Amino acid sequence: MRRTKRKRGTSPVLEQKEVTEGAEQNSKSISKHEKPKFVKPNPKEKKQQEEYQCWLMKSEPDTRIEKGMDMKFGIEDLMAQPSQTACWDGVRNYQARNFMRVMKIGQEAFFYHSNCKEPGIAGIVKIVKESYEDHTQFDPKNPHYDASSSPENPKWSMVDVQFVRKLKRYIPLAELKKLHLNDKSSGGPLRNIALFTRARLSVQPLTQDEFDFILKLEDQKEV
Repeated sequence: MRRTKRKRGTSPVLEQKEVTEGAEQNSKSISKHEKPKFVKPNPKEKKQQEEYQCWLMKSEPDTRIEKGMDMKFGIEDLMAQPSQTACWDGVRNYQARNFMRVMKIGQEAFFYHSNCKEPGIAGIVKIVKESYEDHTQFDPKNPHYDASSSPENPKWSMVDVQFVRKLKRYIPLAELKKLHLNDKSSGGPLRNIALFTRARLSVQPLTQDEFDFILKLEDQKEV
């Protein structure tokens, strides 16, 4: 298992909490005739996740030290890895984690440089190993350590990605934002792109239309 020194996106923020089934609190207020309410998974959302084929994954290309570890991991760092492959560890958001858990071998993702002077899409990677346990959650010295997680009941997962290629030109966030705003009013392909509708997620789904449209931008001059 390769240990990578990196962190994607800004400091992890737990935007979503895991749903606990049952009514543990205020149990005395529930009458003997009333059954506890259980929150069932949304079948539509689960099916939609399973249908995603393309992704966008954020990583920091510039040096930033946290707990004595450099969080830097740009696309050049991936290219320098053995077989140009690395584990995508350190994701600490439940929704982003869930997206990784439905990734399939062979699917492609944009490698996105975040938390830098000019954020944007630098290249393409592919999934070469499906979701498995993220070892950094158990290491107290690692910035991604989670004391509430255990080997018996691990919370966090990761995938392995392999470098495919750099884009012919860097696609900056500012350009993508202009296209998104235009498409919101015109109904274009980037009108609902997660980069702006789910901006805080370090792992985001893309529709095939969104992926293909962005890919074509590399052959065009910046908007």
